[in-house]
Amino acid sequence: MTNRNIYMISSLCLLINGAILAQGCVVSGHPAAEARWGTSSGSSALEQVVEQPGPIEVESVASATWQVPLEGMLNLEHPAAKAAGLASSEQPVVIYFHALRHPTRGLFIVDTGVEHALGSDPEHAAVRGVVAKLAKIDTVHTSVDLKTWLAKQAEPLAGVFLTHLHLDHIMGMPDVPHGTPVFSGPGETRSHGFLNLFTRPITDRAFEGQDTIAEWQFRPDPQQRFQGVLDVFGDGSLWALHVPGHTPGSTAYLARTPKGPVLMVGDACHTSWGWDHGVEPGSFSKDVKQSAESLGELESLVKRHPSIDVRLGHQPRGQEIVPAR
Repeated sequence: MTNRNIYMISSLCLLINGAILAQGCVVSGHPAAEARWGTSSGSSALEQVVEQPGPIEVESVASATWQVPLEGMLNLEHPAAKAAGLASSEQPVVIYFHALRHPTRGLFIVDTGVEHALGSDPEHAAVRGVVAKLAKIDTVHTSVDLKTWLAKQAEPLAGVFLTHLHLDHIMGMPDVPHGTPVFSGPGETRSHGFLNLFTRPITDRAFEGQDTIAEWQFRPDPQQRFQGVLDVFGDGSLWALHVPGHTPGSTAYLARTPKGPVLMVGDACHTSWGWDHGVEPGSFSKDVKQSAESLGELESLVKRHPSIDVRLGHQPRGQEIVPAR
């Protein structure tokens, strides 16, 4: 065999391996399709009604606690972070889900907390194996898993709204009753990344048996404040905001409640310090620059409407950064 033939065969093998890796690098192989819910709108329509009392009751549930690296949640290269002397350290975080009760549409959750099996049968939980060990999942301390919480509710779950598909936001999916509508941002399941080679099996297990993921169909905001704005139920009570950067389909949700608007930002901002100082998430984000832009859009919205109650991705407002040891 000539050197030329060897070279051609080697090149072909590399192309085939590359194609296999590219296929394996998507977030999930679970089917996804365009969502049929949601009316495309704009930020001006949202802001016309945002401060009017609304019909949705919001309950934020601290499902579990965990510890994660600060450099993932905050861009430590940001000038404000450098000026504050922030350094790599492990930080306590909360894994939340938010319950939304609409008087006619029913009970929904934003994100999913953690599943029952994580505590009762960890070897069969969706998050298991090498990734679980590397992520120190054994240090997750459950306060209330989704299955236990759902069993105490007076009405069935009508739907799941995901801010994004990172593991700490979908760990409760195995407890979601099969057939429940599940929604995420556009392109969330098909985003490519090397780490997906390791996390995809977990993501696919989390969604096993669930219906097709419905992806929000955002259109450009006419006012160019957000990448897209949807009126989820068509009655102005719940809004989905496309805030890409942390992930391509990252979505924040704003609910109008009797006590005022509640904004659930997901991991567009993990920490109280990040929100207060305008510092975007760090290495956990796919596109840090775009993440900064999305955070700026959310913070500008709240500055225009300070009555908005902001619920961050993994910390309550006012929580301090634990100094590095």
